[in-house]
Amino acid sequence: MTHTLPLPDFSHERVEVITGPRSGLMITVALHSSALGSALGGARLWAYPHWSDALGDALRLSAAMTLKNAAAGLDAGGGKSVLRLQPGETLDADRRRAAFLDLGDAVETLGGLYRTAEDVGSTAEDMLTVSERTAHVVGLPDTAGGEGEPAGPTSLGVYESLRATIERVTGSPDVAQRRVTISGLGQVGSRLAQRLSAEGALLTVTDVNPAKKDLAARLGATWVTPGTEHHVPGDVFVPAGIGGVLDDETIDALAVRAVCGPANNPLADRSGAARLAGRGILYAPDFVVNAGGVIYLDLEAKHHGTRDEIMQRVSGIGDTLRRIFDEAEAAGTTPLDAAEQLAAQRLDGARAARV
Repeated sequence: MTHTLPLPDFSHERVEVITGPRSGLMITVALHSSALGSALGGARLWAYPHWSDALGDALRLSAAMTLKNAAAGLDAGGGKSVLRLQPGETLDADRRRAAFLDLGDAVETLGGLYRTAEDVGSTAEDMLTVSERTAHVVGLPDTAGGEGEPAGPTSLGVYESLRATIERVTGSPDVAQRRVTISGLGQVGSRLAQRLSAEGALLTVTDVNPAKKDLAARLGATWVTPGTEHHVPGDVFVPAGIGGVLDDETIDALAVRAVCGPANNPLADRSGAARLAGRGILYAPDFVVNAGGVIYLDLEAKHHGTRDEIMQRVSGIGDTLRRIFDEAEAAGTTPLDAAEQLAAQRLDGARAARV
């Protein structure tokens, strides 16, 4: 499901928009900030009703990556790629390969200021194709000497964030018997659902792909029709699909104590954070919650620590979120405000050091 949103304010260092000469696809490479280092952010292959929707998504997602990487303590800036499909369009193997060769050429034009990786709609194998045209790509398959699939680390970070969020609203991080609604059963949402089910959470799930009902049945989860999940009473609502789902109407219908999930930019408008707070619903900022994958990819690519050490760093996302909750409460602001302030402090420090 794609939600059409207005174009955000332009605050980017550089944006490249091309028509891929091999594939014919519109490809946007958005570099939001390189203040902390070479930007890192995935390549999204998705259908958009209008070209401006694809451009707007690239602008929003790249800006969110700046916040994500800064708040995670990485020496990495924010960027994103978006390859636009027409609604209902699919790619055969040859055209898919052509699309990611085109992306590799587009990334190469930024001269190392931006590194791409897999994202929604793309895979590690696609990144291997990208690597034929540029060295500025991470997340290649393990079999090719790369970092491999980041969904596992992302899911771990979401799990630790969920525990921190549940702890804040209930007093205990234990997920057993907690009512959790997961909207979106992609690679991250599915992994999270399996772990929560194994630990005794009471799950309600949905996905735009009806084949995911089989997973719900295996987990003993309640399946609901997509678009109705926000009406389900529970402890935590987990947006795990495409962004923009939390508009005013949806927020007003939520019957949960908290929102915590991996979807990028789940708020249709930034004011949604205050609206959630006004309803007494705790909001865990998405760019903190979903940072596990980028932490893993950045540190693995730079060989900063063993794999176990890197995964410990990912697990620390829960403690970062606890700090954000504490600072928001002390300042009388929303967790989104506190998380943005955390990121801003690192970015301001980096910019000052350049002067």
